[in-house]
Amino acid sequence: MSRLNPHFTEFADSGGPRGPAPEPGGATPLQRKYRQLIGGHWCDPEGNEWFDTINPANGEAWALIPRGSAADADRAVAAARATFESGSWRTMTATARGELLRRVATFLEDHIETLAAIESRDNGKRLVDVLAQLRYLPKYFHYYAGLADKIEGSVIPNDVPGVFNYTRHEPLGVVVAITPWNSPLMLAAWKLAPALAAGNTVVLKPSEHASASTLELARLMEQAGLPAGVLNVVTGFGAGVGASLVAHPDVAKVTFTGSEASGQQIAAAAAKGLKRVTLELGGKSPQLVFDDADMDTAVNGVLAGIFMGLGQSCIAGSRLLVQDTIHDRFVQRLVEGMQGVRIGDPFDASTQLGPMANQPQHEKVLAFIAQARREGAQCVLGGQAVHPANCGAGWYVEPTIFTEVRPAMQLYREEVFGPVLAVTRFRDEEEAVRMANDTRFGLAAGVWTQDMARSVRLSERIAAGTVYVNTYRGVSTLSPVGGYKHSGYGRENGIDAIKEFLQVKSVWIGLTPVPDAFPKDRG
Repeated sequence: MSRLNPHFTEFADSGGPRGPAPEPGGATPLQRKYRQLIGGHWCDPEGNEWFDTINPANGEAWALIPRGSAADADRAVAAARATFESGSWRTMTATARGELLRRVATFLEDHIETLAAIESRDNGKRLVDVLAQLRYLPKYFHYYAGLADKIEGSVIPNDVPGVFNYTRHEPLGVVVAITPWNSPLMLAAWKLAPALAAGNTVVLKPSEHASASTLELARLMEQAGLPAGVLNVVTGFGAGVGASLVAHPDVAKVTFTGSEASGQQIAAAAAKGLKRVTLELGGKSPQLVFDDADMDTAVNGVLAGIFMGLGQSCIAGSRLLVQDTIHDRFVQRLVEGMQGVRIGDPFDASTQLGPMANQPQHEKVLAFIAQARREGAQCVLGGQAVHPANCGAGWYVEPTIFTEVRPAMQLYREEVFGPVLAVTRFRDEEEAVRMANDTRFGLAAGVWTQDMARSVRLSERIAAGTVYVNTYRGVSTLSPVGGYKHSGYGRENGIDAIKEFLQVKSVWIGLTPVPDAFPKDRG
């Protein structure tokens, strides 16, 4: 493991942050004790309980996160509702909201390195990757700031005489946003920017496995001038504060990114209150490689699609379908491409793969690997936990590739959310499409071919919310993201996202006197 692998981006800026960012007041990270943000006040949890947040790179606790409860959820929703109904946020024009969000975006631009260091310490993602992701973060707020006053109603050419009829778009009210641990700040921005631009107030609940960077984001948005009560952040566990937020009668909408099982529970609970829901859930995204594909491009794209971020992405290309005429050669190239990859501390510039984000996920991935072996899949790369030097009790797993994976196997069907690639052969285009769609998920898919007619055909036939051709993992604030089937519903990013946080009102204005409904008999 002496050379750097060319398939992984290196930390080019040697002057960038090499370790934990300074904490306010000179406190060390281990001394940091966070509070929740409710109604513009940083407060202790009602139960006066905290829990450790663990650095996955070394297994050590470095900060304390408030353990929220139903009482904290009630307080946060009450604050958000009060602000929505009577505060300055409701009376602010859409243009003024946009100007405020621009100030937030500009303010965040000066604090990206601090946020990145905190997030990398909290979820183990390589610092270079988090920096690249978060440098794009302000663009989400800039985009929706510009869109805030571009949402227009329309005049209806009504077929009822004597009336003027038009529509307007209005905010929903209190939005609950629940985010996962793999990309906490990016996914928070996906929800916050359109929800706030639309005029809603928000209660944000981050994953218990990675809450610190979200609390820091809220602090920065507050400093940028966001009014009190517009954004509230409560932390804790799903069974406590999360379930209470979803079930709260004053919540108008829930937007959630996470697992399929949690999404089903949230949808069922929200349905009892007839709440609107946006769900971005799991995936088992296929990558289809045809024998006419550019081999170098396809190899690089497949490797990045599954191993960048350790496969801890909903759109990870975890199911590789390769045409049988190139199967063996392609797999060999994949294995060669991962030789010498450096696994270790995400703050080390030479590291190419960091740790799993938390211990439960580490154990889950190893269990998937063991089950794949029991079912007869052939492990041609990795397949073990690894313990890099100077990384203490960190949660590391080797990049792993299995071949001879059959559709009946767990590895073919279930989302691992880890650095594990399942490889299966196909004969022709028809079989490739059938296999690609043979899943209950439908979040993303990749197609590698130089046949443009085929690329168009497959982009239409594959049942997924996003189809990439000769590229993979691209994301833009301008382009919608969302799933088919069990991968969820609703869309994030793009113009479609702000519509998820608005409701349409039809207004009728009479232009002529109303005739007597019950005329008297004049006879």
